[in-house]
Amino acid sequence: MQYMKPAYRNVSPYRYVFSRSLNPNPLLLLSPFRRPETFYLSPPVSCFSSSMAVPPSSLEKQFDAFRVQLEQSGTLRDRIRSVVSEIESSTRLIYATLLLVHQSGPTPGLLEKARSQVNVLKEQYKKLADVLGESPGQYHRYHGDWRSETQTVVSMLTFMHWLETGSLLDHKEAEEKLGLSSDFGLDVEDYLTGVCFMSNELPRYVVNQVTAGDYDCPRKVLKFLTDLHAAFRMLNLRNDFLRKKFDGMKYDLRKVEEVYYDVKIRGLTPNGEPVGNLEIKESKDNLLL
Repeated sequence: MQYMKPAYRNVSPYRYVFSRSLNPNPLLLLSPFRRPETFYLSPPVSCFSSSMAVPPSSLEKQFDAFRVQLEQSGTLRDRIRSVVSEIESSTRLIYATLLLVHQSGPTPGLLEKARSQVNVLKEQYKKLADVLGESPGQYHRYHGDWRSETQTVVSMLTFMHWLETGSLLDHKEAEEKLGLSSDFGLDVEDYLTGVCFMSNELPRYVVNQVTAGDYDCPRKVLKFLTDLHAAFRMLNLRNDFLRKKFDGMKYDLRKVEEVYYDVKIRGLTPNGEPVGNLEIKESKDNLLL
């Protein structure tokens, strides 16, 4: 009998079957007598449990409250900006009047015209205080909406006061001129920044006054700026906008010093005559006597 070869002689005891399972190795080593296993993907499990979900009703309620607050804040800010726009308009009129002081000097008519606009500002600040009074405790939240305009107003008030008296307008006096109170007052930093703005006008004023023949003006302004600069040195100012404006004051002081030294070197007297001519005139008068 012819020798029969076994049917499975060339069959390896093991075979490889490709699988589409999630196993990183796609080749599964299986036994020749074991059927390939079938793999099923389980449904994805959510990372949020039902207890962690926020009920839609509470979420809508929270954002509805946010919507109401934002609408109320926007309405209040629009009313504030409307009054601030009126303050800015009055400020431009005062500034236009004070510009004439550099040309013709502090005449009573110019200062009186500027003071009439200050009374208008007083009414406008009262209106602004009434608007803020409807939302107590919100002064510092909306303070930035009128900060710049208030600083400009303070600079003009202090300049007008210096033209009239030769001294600095106090913080309390500035509040009284604007009709402000403890509930709606003048911020200290706004007052100090306005004073720094006022010092920027003095060098120009000195030059124009010397040109007009007032040779004693540099001495007065120099003394005032020197005392003011020394007073500011007492403050521990941070590296912010106020500190930058104070640093600019020393340049104003330097410009006034240059004008004062130039007048002094030329020997000009307060009445416009050089010191040498005045001495010659006095000696002639003595000879005639």
